[in-house]
Amino acid sequence: MPRFRCAVDDNDRATELPLFRVCGSVEENPHMRAFWASIISFHLAFLGWFALTPLAMPVATSMGICENQLYPPSEYPKEQAYLNYKNLHNGLTYCRYGVVRGPNGKAIDCEGPNTTDHVGSNLSIYRPEELASCVCTSGTECRRVISQGNLAAVASTILLRISMGTLLERYGPVNTQCSLLLFGAIWLAMSAAITAPWNYTLFRFFIGMVGAAFVTNQFWCSLMFAPNVIGTANATAAGWGNMGGGVSQIFMTAILFQPLVDSGMSDDTAWRVSMFVPASFYILCAVCLKYLCWDMPRGRHYDPVITGKKEQPSLWDYWDVPKDFRVVVMIFQYSACFGTELVMNNSLTTHFTSYFQLGMTEASLLASSFGLMNIFARSAGGILSDLMYRSFGFPGRIWAQFLSLFLEAIFLFGFGCVDNSNPWFVALAVLVGFSLFVQMAEGTSYGMVPFLKKEQLAVVSALVGAGGNLGAVIATALFYDLIEDDLLPYRVHSGYVMFWALLSPVYYWSDKGGMFCAKQSSEPTSPEPQLDAL
Repeated sequence: MPRFRCAVDDNDRATELPLFRVCGSVEENPHMRAFWASIISFHLAFLGWFALTPLAMPVATSMGICENQLYPPSEYPKEQAYLNYKNLHNGLTYCRYGVVRGPNGKAIDCEGPNTTDHVGSNLSIYRPEELASCVCTSGTECRRVISQGNLAAVASTILLRISMGTLLERYGPVNTQCSLLLFGAIWLAMSAAITAPWNYTLFRFFIGMVGAAFVTNQFWCSLMFAPNVIGTANATAAGWGNMGGGVSQIFMTAILFQPLVDSGMSDDTAWRVSMFVPASFYILCAVCLKYLCWDMPRGRHYDPVITGKKEQPSLWDYWDVPKDFRVVVMIFQYSACFGTELVMNNSLTTHFTSYFQLGMTEASLLASSFGLMNIFARSAGGILSDLMYRSFGFPGRIWAQFLSLFLEAIFLFGFGCVDNSNPWFVALAVLVGFSLFVQMAEGTSYGMVPFLKKEQLAVVSALVGAGGNLGAVIATALFYDLIEDDLLPYRVHSGYVMFWALLSPVYYWSDKGGMFCAKQSSEPTSPEPQLDAL
């Protein structure tokens, strides 16, 4: 066999992470091929997963669900969404002279002229011209449909992510990832035919399944890299893959949709044509993965026996693994960071468009800053976890996890306190800090998971990955759907994150120690995991 381009350990796993050492055949450099293939495929998966999110307003218009389409202001001037509306660009409100409110504070109608200067005025008490072209504020049918689509997109991935542990062990990373991408390409292309809320939700449900590519991303890197670099390798691969959620915000609007509109296409045609681009990327990526990459350092196909697993993969593993309460806590801690990222990828463009009343391109650019922080923040979390481990042992990894989640909760609460009386850049500044600690918490998670149940790490990987989507479902359904307010859901969500952060002390192993306890010196130290599957 040719000599590897990377330094390797006794199990042929790379002990270094030379990012730009990409030359050589697949026999010579399977490690870095797998590393970059896992990044690119997962990056594209994220890009397509959230492709419809920044296009929410033109898609809503095409479905005819904007509040001013369902309830024209000329016929329904007293709609709640209108009475509370204020144009932030010029400071004018829909109600010219103010709002009449009932005993419960709910808006009832617009006031009539209320000063001597205005008495006898022929001006209408309503100003429909100040409304946005698509009113989609909190509490409207438009917002409900978009939120249901967001929920479907993250919920569909849960079951598939859970099953990914078994699928990966049976078919290997390359075949599994290729299948996911080809499946996603079909539904992305079909989404160009969206005409109504039911098929919008349906298409987002099936497109969301490509989010399971995350498990392949982590599992594949774990087969290729040794324990001394796995925290950094996994965090970097996942982070740069997740960055597709931020790139999607820019790519689908500033690079595809807006230029097509400027060239003369209608909004309705432009967003539909745009959806074929990520679909074609999926197909091209799947073909390249199939013919250019291997599952393992010395084999085209994955063999679980080589990793030390003596039993064949079984669905019963999914029953056994959650019996360890520490695994359950990790699942929900991951729901508090990656789940939060999914919610932000789904909602930030709409938040900046409807609440801060920015243009679609401008709102997408601001929303993209959250995902683009993955270029370094998630890796920083993995590096921090590795550094803390070298300095303080396993308790250092626990403290890195706790501090990242704790600061995430603080900044999330702060973001929920920035109302639209502040300039958009105030919200952006808080958002950047918030994003930093969200991504770092995801990275510190990957520094801990390989130590939970090393003999069943493929299943642990799948369950923790599914936990991220579960967190998005919980937050969307309980906070962002039920609470008809533009800011309060963020503050409530921060409480969820803080709760799971404060459960970090439950992590304790006699041979590793815990958050406040050193390991017992009489216990032999467990060896590094032979397969770091997350």
